[in-house]
Amino acid sequence: MVPDKNINDFVNRLRATGEVNLVSIILYGSAAAGDYVAGQSDVNLLCVLGETSFPFLQALAPAVAWWREQKNRMPLVLGIEELKRSADVFSIELLDMRQSYRVLWGEDVLSTLVVPAKFHRVQLEYELREKTILLRQGLLSANGNADATWELMLRSLPAFSTLFRHALLEFGEAGAGSKRQAVLKLAEKIGFDPAALLQLLDIREGKAAAKVADVNDLCGRYLKTVEQVTSAVDKMLDSSAPGG
Repeated sequence: MVPDKNINDFVNRLRATGEVNLVSIILYGSAAAGDYVAGQSDVNLLCVLGETSFPFLQALAPAVAWWREQKNRMPLVLGIEELKRSADVFSIELLDMRQSYRVLWGEDVLSTLVVPAKFHRVQLEYELREKTILLRQGLLSANGNADATWELMLRSLPAFSTLFRHALLEFGEAGAGSKRQAVLKLAEKIGFDPAALLQLLDIREGKAAAKVADVNDLCGRYLKTVEQVTSAVDKMLDSSAPGG
């Protein structure tokens, strides 16, 4: 269950610091999309301010400290003008926010936000390559430790699922709201076996037990799949680009 009381308490604490500089408080990600998994998913919050000067940050700090004491992720704090001007370099993140979000207080700043499409492809290719490289590095660091390998796979899975959804957007396929839908739709689009990712999603969501799976076999299939998808998406995007 999404910790709504915890979230509401935090919103009230932020508002108590003085609403004059608060523009918007927005819940986004899995907690807004309906696929939040307690103990696995983060509660993602965007706090938009009129001004991000040091005194205003100091005013917010006690409320944020309380939020962090509840084992929650640090909220994303942006100035309103900064948000508008960041849409070109954070295209994936902001398009993701617009996919699933809920305004907890203040203005709906995302509904009118213009996200340029021309940089989305470049960021998508970069993120896929980076996440694949980081996965390999993590596996080397795990050095065969089963617990570390499980933690790495389950932690990296949401990021790859998100990027798969953005790959679908580049291919003109919209509507993949959940992680599972994104995996299945992209598997159909480019032709790969989604079994390893679906198995990990089942484990992450508590629908299957990790202890019945062979961690090394699953990890090998998972790594092979994300490498295959990264390469295929990269080639398809390059071939569809002007002059490609």
